[in-house]
Amino acid sequence: MSKNTVAAAAAIMVTVMIFVLCSASAAAASELRFDGKKGEFKILQVADMHYADGKTTRCLDVLPEQMPSCSDLNTTAFLRRMIQAEQPDLVVFTGDNIFGFDAADAAASLNAAFAPAMSSGRPWAAVLGNHDQESTLSREGVMRHIVGMNNTLSKLNPAASEHHSDIDGYGNYNLEVYGVGGSHLANKSVLNLYFLDSGDYSKVGSIPGYDWIKPSQQLWFLHTSFNLQRSYANMPEPQNGHAPGLVYFHIPLPEYAYFDASNFTGVKQEPDGNGISSASVNSGFFATMAEAGDVKAVFTGHDHLNDFCGNLRGINLCYAGGFGYHAYGKAGWARRARVVAASMEKNKDGSWAAVKSIKTWKRLDDERLSLVDRQVLWSKM
Repeated sequence: MSKNTVAAAAAIMVTVMIFVLCSASAAAASELRFDGKKGEFKILQVADMHYADGKTTRCLDVLPEQMPSCSDLNTTAFLRRMIQAEQPDLVVFTGDNIFGFDAADAAASLNAAFAPAMSSGRPWAAVLGNHDQESTLSREGVMRHIVGMNNTLSKLNPAASEHHSDIDGYGNYNLEVYGVGGSHLANKSVLNLYFLDSGDYSKVGSIPGYDWIKPSQQLWFLHTSFNLQRSYANMPEPQNGHAPGLVYFHIPLPEYAYFDASNFTGVKQEPDGNGISSASVNSGFFATMAEAGDVKAVFTGHDHLNDFCGNLRGINLCYAGGFGYHAYGKAGWARRARVVAASMEKNKDGSWAAVKSIKTWKRLDDERLSLVDRQVLWSKM
């Protein structure tokens, strides 16, 4: 065998090894699972970054002394601090990631907005809000760009099947969170995450205002939930029943208006109407989730000055509160983010079992990243 042949064979082997390693790395990056030490899975929700053009984009609704030096870069700094402080297993962006009208180049703004998540090496996922498509990319184009970014688990839409063909919107997908590696739940999803595109504005002339989650999306959700629950129900005791589900989208449901100061944790201070900027029609998605039976909490953005969580018929409806500095806010009321932590219980032999509780809290963008409004959203009976 000639030296050239040996060298060529060696080069091929190196290429194959690199490909295998990269493929393994990509597979690992796409797999979500509970931590083996704490039995915990933590999600950081970031709502309404409204990112535009970086340091040239000025802040809205901050104190006068903050205004001269405040820009999109404050949003970037807050995101970096939150990721460093909480070390989340997943970062979820719930729409209005960029503020299209003020973003000169949508792709550049998206790259800058998500940069802290990408550079952290942590997996992240995103859905669209009502402003993301108002720059140089269409709504589909924005989601396609997001799907192609580093470390993201975002998906454009599920593949067509016998149960559904075309689904309204862009960014309807689910992620499964597996049990602790090496345990009997290592290959079983014990926490199910659903992401939906709640749209932008009504396309029906007789219906004004914001968009809503369509029947095609609800059918996909029901089918997906049913399959996940059926798979989980085949587990032996004490894993029977169903894995809890969490749902993420941008525009709140009309049911968010059912709460007042007596039955939620947090604040409701949007000034217009009933304090909730939902669609003017009710498409029935709350009833769909209640029928599915696995959803324990819903997380939205859109209303920057609301950050409450309230329980309605067994489903928690939660806001994150405004995160971005180029988004409207309230001077002196800190930008904020929501954290959700799901914890597993232990069997008598010390092995990890099913999810036993889901808790949440918020952190403020102040000197201490103050933690507020810690509460239990769900606990296994």
